[in-house]
Amino acid sequence: MTEIPEHLLKRSKERREAASGVASSDSGTSAPATTSSTPAVAKSAAPVAASAPAPKPDPSYVVAAKSRKKIPFWAMATLSLLPLWAFMYMLALKPQEKVVEGPLAIGATVYGSCAGCHGAEGQGGAGREFAGGEVLKTFPKIEDMLNFVYTGSQAYASQNIKFYGDPNREGGAHAPLSYNGNPMPMQGEKAGGGLTEAQILGVVCHERYTISGADPASEQWKSEYETWCSPESEIFLALENGTTSFDTIDTDFAMLTTPPHPVGTTPRESAK
Repeated sequence: MTEIPEHLLKRSKERREAASGVASSDSGTSAPATTSSTPAVAKSAAPVAASAPAPKPDPSYVVAAKSRKKIPFWAMATLSLLPLWAFMYMLALKPQEKVVEGPLAIGATVYGSCAGCHGAEGQGGAGREFAGGEVLKTFPKIEDMLNFVYTGSQAYASQNIKFYGDPNREGGAHAPLSYNGNPMPMQGEKAGGGLTEAQILGVVCHERYTISGADPASEQWKSEYETWCSPESEIFLALENGTTSFDTIDTDFAMLTTPPHPVGTTPRESAK
């Protein structure tokens, strides 16, 4: 019997093993693990990029600003008018100043020349006190006061008139030059003073109603106020226009419901 060389047997065995491995693969049976001569895949030599640092969180006030609701653009026009509305609101709250017209307006200006003697508020000084109803006690009738202011106290003394105003005055009648010997200067133009008859009426109205406190709405003084001292006073307008005078008022306005007493431009006793 011929002996088969050993190297041929080895080769035959390897071929059988190889054929057996292919068949196992086709039948779904895992082939025996074999040691691969292929070297393991080398790790990538490229360095992995470093991760970017996380952003810092916004401060709380920035977060609040971003989350706050924004004012609509159409509301800006309305907001721009707020200062104007505030100004108008303040004007509405401000008390309305009383507007003084007619004789009282002129009288308030003229009284500046009287305040040096009688006081800015009628409190008296070198001249007699006017405040607290003192003028009204002395001159219950406005015509008597107009005459005295026009002529002055020296003219009364020269005419030997003992009292001016009401001789039955509460607290005693006033005699010319009886207040510390100080005379009441003449004020009328014809007597040598510097005031027109309309200005004298104005300052007398101011002293009676603003300083001395006569109430134009009261029953006692309403008629006098409307006739002599109101802005609609026909007598005052006539004096301003020169269509009447202290010497003719009583006849020029005799048709009034309450006709005036004579005023005159020379000293006289009080009207009865």
